[in-house]
Amino acid sequence: DTEPPSGYTKWNGRTLGEALGIAPVRIWKELRALGISLQRRRSWCISTDPEFDAKSADIIALYLGAPANAVVLSVDEKPCVQALEREQGWLKMPDGRSMTGFAHEYKRHGTTNLFAALNVATGQVEARCFPRKRREEFLRFLDSVTACHSGKEIHIILDNLSVHKLKPNHPWVKKHPNVCFHFTPTHASWLNQIEVWFSILSRAALKAASFKSVKELVEAIEKFLKVYNNS
Repeated sequence: DTEPPSGYTKWNGRTLGEALGIAPVRIWKELRALGISLQRRRSWCISTDPEFDAKSADIIALYLGAPANAVVLSVDEKPCVQALEREQGWLKMPDGRSMTGFAHEYKRHGTTNLFAALNVATGQVEARCFPRKRREEFLRFLDSVTACHSGKEIHIILDNLSVHKLKPNHPWVKKHPNVCFHFTPTHASWLNQIEVWFSILSRAALKAASFKSVKELVEAIEKFLKVYNNS
């Protein structure tokens, strides 16, 4: 808990050695033995929502068991997904091994905004890409999602983005009396299960890929979605 020397924001082997009167080499050896890295920095997000307990309990209850004849959907958007074009392939190393990778430089070809809904009971995902991320697109996506479950009570889990908040007298709310919104506590979007799917999508289909256009990017997302839902 001791602060590093003046002028430094974190400790290193040399400053620790000077403070403890120990050679830096020994410092590094001990840190490695303990599995401690001075370079690794982690961040976290803590919700200060005064209603955290009630809101999180409400959502967890939906995950554990939806009301009879009801559907629970986890909904969110992944905004500004970039269509990046970059060289990639396999490199032959001097020792005979091969490794795959991609070039540091890339070309930007625009972005798309991905809206997705996870059916908590089945694990199936419905997703659509839009050029923009306004309330208009959000409601269009909700129209397509809720149309698949007509006649059923629908519970939709959302974060606190302003476009998600609809007043009770909003035309869409009046038109869909069978839909109930449940909002995560502030700074607690990790309670929304669709975030897990976004992470899977990024790692499996986007992170190491190259796209020459937004059209290619959207097609790749749609292809992954089809494979995911059939697996």
